[in-house]
Formats: sequence, structure tokens, C-alpha cells
Amino acid sequence: MRYRLFGRTGLRVSEVFLGTMVLDDAAVARKIIDAYADAGGNVLDTASAYGNGEELLGSVLERRDRFVLATKYTLSRDASDPNAAGNHRKNLVLSVEQSLRRLRTDYLDVLWVHIWDRHTPLEETVRALDDLVQAGKVLYLGISDAPAWVVARANTLAEWRDRTPFAGLQVPYSLLRRDVERELLPMAEAFGMSVAAWAPLASGVLAGGRRPRRVDPSALTPRDHAAVQAVQGVAEDLGATPAQVAIAWTRSRSAAVHPLVGASSVAQVTENLGALDLVLPDEAVRRLEAAVEFELGFPGDFIAECEPSPFVFGDHATAVRGR
Repeated sequence: MRYRLFGRTGLRVSEVFLGTMVLDDAAVARKIIDAYADAGGNVLDTASAYGNGEELLGSVLERRDRFVLATKYTLSRDASDPNAAGNHRKNLVLSVEQSLRRLRTDYLDVLWVHIWDRHTPLEETVRALDDLVQAGKVLYLGISDAPAWVVARANTLAEWRDRTPFAGLQVPYSLLRRDVERELLPMAEAFGMSVAAWAPLASGVLAGGRRPRRVDPSALTPRDHAAVQAVQGVAEDLGATPAQVAIAWTRSRSAAVHPLVGASSVAQVTENLGALDLVLPDEAVRRLEAAVEFELGFPGDFIAECEPSPFVFGDHATAVRGR
């Protein structure tokens, strides 16, 4: 296991994050976390809305200070209370206090905004989050499932007003779901953010023999089947498993990406971590991507076409090297 810095901070985080949403048995959870930690993993990710996930994690977590413990807030704590959801200060404070009790800790290493709340001003969220950092209850911040312009504006506000910026971005990313390459991934790279890629196995579709947890096999599309066949073919050629190939593909796209993997057994977490030793040859990457249709779309593809054009950037367009 190797480590990278979390965004533009000094926090060391392992190359693969462990998602704990699927853990529902204390004994099994303890074994999975131990196997992950023994391999060098140090990031545990949960959320206030993952059923009793926080309580379970808090009950089994040992060596707490050795882990980067991350949770999320935004989703409703009480469907009958209009203020029990959202990114406003009231829900933030009450959610964090609840998470601290459930996780049996007095601080969170990372707090993620779970999803964009269009009804709460970004100025309020940025200030309220920074207040928790100043109070020592939260050390670092991240945001999940939000438009690129929202994240960029929030981090610009934080920079201008000397608040704590978002160091991490959490988004769905897999061979079957590459939408983040259009705006979110370039934005994260520009801000120096770490990217936690959830569902790198497309909810199990790309995991070969594993049964998809939240997908009806009969609902798989021709595109899904083409991806599965390509992943399996590359796995056979490289002597790896389909899950390892799918996870390795996400890592091949950007140095900012940290696959966020879940596991329901020690065998699964061990298999997933095996992706760290797998470097996909360029030919394998091309083969995987050719099997699954994806268009970058405007403005990305338009800019890429214009960039080498003398009409756009002059006669020296192709002589300029990027950073």
C-alpha cells in the first residue's frame, strides 16, 4: 500500500478507501477492517444515513487514531422534520453531534457534504463547516455528488474568505459510468482535490462472478454486457480477476483517483486490494474503453479539437507543452 496526500493538505491517505455501507455484522466487519488495515489501508468511509452503519463501525473500530475516519451529512435524520436534512447550519451541527456519538469519537478526520442542497446558500455551508474545523470537531472537508460549478464556487469562496476548502470530491466512477470526466474530474485536478471513486465495480456488474448487490441481472443492457466481456477478457490475459481490472482502470485515468471499495467478506477486500499491484498496459486500457461507448461531449471534445488548430492558437499551437 502506498499513500497520497489528501487534496492540498498534509494528511496521508491510502491509495484505496474502504467503504463500510454494506457492513451489517460486527464480527465480519471487524475482520474486514483488520484485513484492510493489515494491508496498509487507513481510510474508512461511512455516512449518517447508512442505517446503523456508524454505530456498527463505532462498536468495532480499534486503533481509532490510526485511521482516517470519514462520514457524511445532509440526508434526512427525520423525514417528518423539514430541518433534519440539507446543508444548512442546524442540520450540520446536529448531524455531526449524532455521528460523533455513534462513532464513539470526539473528532472526525473527514466530513463530506453528502449531496448538493440547492436551497442552502453556499456561503452558509462554507462558513458553518469552517466553524466545525476551528472547533476541532472536524479536521478536513470533502463534498460528494455535486455539480462542478458548485464545488468550484465553494472552494473559491473558501480561498477568498480564508475558510477551509474542500480537499476531497466523492463521485461515482467506473468503466460504465464516466460522466465525471466531462467536468468534475478536471475541476478536481485543477483544485488539487483527491477523488474518492464510489461504485468502481458498477454495483458489482463488473466484478465477474460476484452477484450485483443492487442490480437486477435481467436489467443489464447490451452496453453492460459488452463491458463485462471486455473486463473478463483483459482479466484472463493479465492473470487477474475482473474486479481487479475494473478497479485498476479507474486508477489508470487520473492520479487523483482513489477507488472507494466495499466488501462483504475478507476474501473480497483482499481481492479488491490486489488491484494495487495491477498496472494495465495501454493496449488493455484502449480495449476496455473501446468496448463501452462514451462521448466526452461539449465543451471538452470541442476544445480538444480546437487546441492543435493554428486558426485558434496560431502556428505554434502544437509546439507549446502543457504543465
